[in-house]
Parts: sequence; C-alpha cells; structure tokens
Amino acid sequence: MTTKPKARKFRIKRAAPSAEQADAGSIQPQPVKAVQRDAPVPKSSAKPAAPQSTAASGASSPEQVDSGNTIDAIRQEGLTGRQLRMARRVAQKHKLPATSDFDAVRLLRAKGIDPFQRSNMLELVVPQAGAEPHEGGAPDAFASQPASEGGAGAAKGRVQLPQTVPVKKQQLPSTEVSPADRRAQEMFNIQRDIARRRRRKTGLLLVRLAFFVMLPTFLAGYYFYAIATPMYATKSEFLIIQNEGSGGGGPLGGLLPTQFATNSDSIAVQGFLQSKDAMLRLDQDVGFKSHFTQDWIDPIQRLSADPTNEEAYKVYKKNVKIGYDPTEGMIRMEVAAADPQVSADFSRQLIEYSEQRVNNLSQQKREDQMRDAREGFDRAEIDRRAAQEALVRLQIEGSTLDPEGVIASLRAQISQLETQVIEKEIELASLLNNSRPNQSRVDGARGTLEILKTQLNLLNSKMTDVSRGENSLAELAARIQIAQADLAARDMMMQSALQTMEQARVEASRQVRYLTVAVEPIASEEPSYPRAFENTILAFLVFAGIYLMISLTASILREQVTS
Repeated sequence: MTTKPKARKFRIKRAAPSAEQADAGSIQPQPVKAVQRDAPVPKSSAKPAAPQSTAASGASSPEQVDSGNTIDAIRQEGLTGRQLRMARRVAQKHKLPATSDFDAVRLLRAKGIDPFQRSNMLELVVPQAGAEPHEGGAPDAFASQPASEGGAGAAKGRVQLPQTVPVKKQQLPSTEVSPADRRAQEMFNIQRDIARRRRRKTGLLLVRLAFFVMLPTFLAGYYFYAIATPMYATKSEFLIIQNEGSGGGGPLGGLLPTQFATNSDSIAVQGFLQSKDAMLRLDQDVGFKSHFTQDWIDPIQRLSADPTNEEAYKVYKKNVKIGYDPTEGMIRMEVAAADPQVSADFSRQLIEYSEQRVNNLSQQKREDQMRDAREGFDRAEIDRRAAQEALVRLQIEGSTLDPEGVIASLRAQISQLETQVIEKEIELASLLNNSRPNQSRVDGARGTLEILKTQLNLLNSKMTDVSRGENSLAELAARIQIAQADLAARDMMMQSALQTMEQARVEASRQVRYLTVAVEPIASEEPSYPRAFENTILAFLVFAGIYLMISLTASILREQVTS
C-alpha cells in the first residue's frame, strides 16, 4: 500500500454488503474506501442517462412514487446538508437527472435506492490501479470510480481488510439517544398514554351516565310532561275538640290543652282514614274503583277493569294523603282525582265517615260509666226504701207509733206527780205542826196526798209494764232506733250514689268529641299533579344515587377481589 502523505487526512470506512449480494448468498468482503474530508466532488459533464424502466428495476411507477413522495414531503423530513450532498453524489453515480438535492433524493427513492445506505456511501470512492500521484508526489490510490464498473477488474484494485462486524446483519445508523432525551421521550409517552386512558375512561363514564341516568331521566320527564293524566287535589282541614262546658274532671283537667286531650282520638281518626275500611266504604258510596278504571286515565295511574281490593287500596293510599300535627291538633287531608268535582265529593264523604267514627269512639265508654252509676243509685234507693218499710212496720206493730214519746210522757208525769206529792207532804206537815190544826184542811191535805201517791203508783206500774217484756215500749223504742239508724245510713248511701251518678254524667259529657271542619273541601280549577319539573329532578337524583351506589359497591368489590 502506498504511503499516505501527512498533508492529507483520510477516513477509512469498511463497506457493508449490498442488498443484492446479501440476497444472493455470495457475500464477499468489500474493499475499504477512503473518503477525503472536505474533498470537492466534481460535477459530471456527461448528459444524464435516461431513467431505467420501472419494470426492470422492480420499483413502482414514477407517477405513483412522485405522488407519494413529493419534494415538499422530503423537505419536511429535516435532512441535513451533508445527507443532501451525499444523495446528490449517489444520483450522479447512477446517472440520474437530478435538478436539486431534494430531487436527487426523490429520484433515488423512485428507483428503489436508499441514498443513505452505508454501502452506497462507501461505493462513492473506490481505489484505482496506476493512479497518478496527487500534488506532493504521493499517488492518488483512492480515486473516484463508479460502483457499477465492479467485477473482477475492479476487485483487483480494492484493498481488502478483515471484516470485524457480521456481514449478514444489515448495518444502519445508530439509534442510540442521550439519557436525557430518552427520559424525556419516555415521560412524554407516559403522559400521552395517561391522557389517552383518561379520555377513554371519561368517554366510558359519559356513556354509562347517559345510559343509566340520562336516558331513564328523559323517559321519566317525557311521561310527566306528555303522558301523565293531570290530577286535581282537594285540600281540607278539620280538628277534633272536646266538650268544655262541664269543666275538667280532675285538678289538672282544666290545665291540659284541647289538642293533647284529643290526641289519641285524632290519631285514631287518621288511622281510620288511611285504612282499607274507609276505602271500601268510599267505593260502596261514591264508586272509588269505577272512577280510576276509566279509559282516559294513563296506564300507570289507571286500575284494571276488575281490580282487587289490594290494587284499589294501593291507588287509594297514593291519592289520599292524611297528615296530623300534634302541636296544633289539626288533621290535614288531600284527596286527588282525575276530576275536580269527584275529588271534592271524595273529601266530603271521608269527612262524614270521620265524624261518625269520632262520635262512636267514646260512646261505649260513656254508656259503661253511666250504667254502673245508675245501677249503684238504684241499689241504694232500694235499700233505703226497705229501711223505711222496716221502720214503719215496727211503728205499726207496736201500741204506739212513738214509744219513746210515750215513755218520755210517762216520765214527765211521774216527775210532776212526785213533785206534787212532796209539796202536799210539806203542806200536811205544816198543818200538823199547829197546836190546834184545822181538821178539815188536814183531812183535805191527806186526801189529796193519798190521791197523788195512788196516781204515782199507777204511773210507775205502767212505766214498769212498758219497759219490761218482749213487747215493751223500751224494746220497741230500741228497734225503732236501729231502724232509724239504718234508714239514715241508707239515706247517706243513696246520696253518695246520686253524687256518683252525677259525676258519671259529667264525665260522660266530657267524653263527648266533636269534629269541626276548619277548611271546607272546594273543587280545584287547575291540576295539582303531576309536578313535571320537580318529579323529573327527583327522578334524576334517584337514578344518579342508584348509579353512584352501584359504582361504589362495584369498585369496593373489585378492590377487595384484586387485593
């Protein structure tokens, strides 16, 4: 090998096998070509050769290639100036009529030649035998020679070097980038993947919301606005009051407000109005079922042709709403129907049922209280009458009607006679004390004294007779006193029974309840239901809540399963 002068610097490159040689299986070591740095490439003065036919080269037609790879597209690839000059040289080697560097790239690609392939770049400069030395006395061993003149003669002038890389592997420019650029590219790819997944999840979320929330809400709103039959509501208010004319029945009776005294009755009336009994009576009197089975009512609110009591009761509870305020004692009722007049009739009928029920609530209690009091009074009256009859019987059976009076009279007479006897004895003693008493007066005093003693003895004997024996006046007086005491006790018992009956009457009067209508039911002129906007918003909230609960439950279960 000729010694290189120091004034020139060359870059030694090892040529890679061409694609045709690799396909043919005859891979030969390629000569090393020296590319002089900054060496000007002379332009060929020869006329460009005509382009080869597309059929011979195996590439696509020039029209198709030109339409797919335009010069503007090549400009946007960002090729460097060195790559463009290299493509121009390869085009000159293949004798292509390139008008510019970008046109050279286009023509090479049209012929199926990669202008930036390593083998094409190294085949631009080939050594020639017998080359004259350059300036400085050194021979030019690396003159430019087209690769198409290869063969046995060209191989003789090539310098063969050992191949240190596998020739079967296609040699391409290095794709290694700096760690900072690779990290930035990876972060960009991650961010792009996150954004793509976020967009996909957002889209799926919107689809689920539209299917599970928005679509049912739209159907509900369409029903409320376009299909639902308007319902007319009739409102009424009434309260139950207690009879206050007879006063309270206890020390705290007058202190309790009326609404607390009638709280249980109001609750009982409320329960009755919400019961199936009230619905059956309403259907029997004014035809509740027949009204809601009419054809012009929408299918959701309409009853079937022959509804059962349970089906009618569901509609009844939906259209009859009862509310009770314990602080005010007011019962508020709202009855809805498809016709305003029918709704008012239903309300009046239910108020009438409530009044009847209020009247019957305390009737049994009042009757029981009055019956017991009346029975006690009758029994006391009978006992008193028996005591009176016993007293009269004792008075009739004896000789006198008043034995005590007879005994008292005898005692008075005896006392009086005893006094007179004492006086006559004193008078007689005084007459006898005279020396010469008047005999006539003494005889008269003695005679009167004897008469008085005789009479006193008769009265004493009579008193003794009436006080002894079974039929004595003393025994009769004792029996009469017992009968009188019994009669007095019966009188007291009768007075107590009479007072008890009066209290029972007062209490029964207090148990009387009155139903007072505060707001009369009046037929409405405008429909009250359905409330389309409020019901639509409520349906949206309900469906959204159901979807949220299901989503949270599914997320929790998925997390528990995957953990």
